Amino acid sequence: MIVTTTPQIEGRRIREYKGVVCGEAVLGANVFRDLFAGIRDIVGGRSASYEKELRKAREIAFAELQEAAAEVGANAVVGVDIDYETLGQANGMFMVSVSGTAVVLE
Repeated sequence: MIVTTTPQIEGRRIREYKGVVCGEAVLGANVFRDLFAGIRDIVGGRSASYEKELRKAREIAFAELQEAAAEVGANAVVGVDIDYETLGQANGMFMVSVSGTAVVLE
């Protein structure tokens, strides 16, 4: 399945629009990981543990997006938008959501 942020795919004609599809992933952050990420933020550097969790959440959201597109008979998703949000009272969770238009390409 082709998934792109562009509104069309060069060299391919969109034969049919199937509608908007979405995928979401909400993951909680581990307390110990938060503590060490906070320390790392104080001394500088990147937080590999958070980057790994964000990557995992993004992969889950994209997999759900592609599954939703396949369920409506699409073979591509165009105009994909990716959003990141923190959730919870103490921002203890984060969400990755992706949405786009499911289409059938010729």
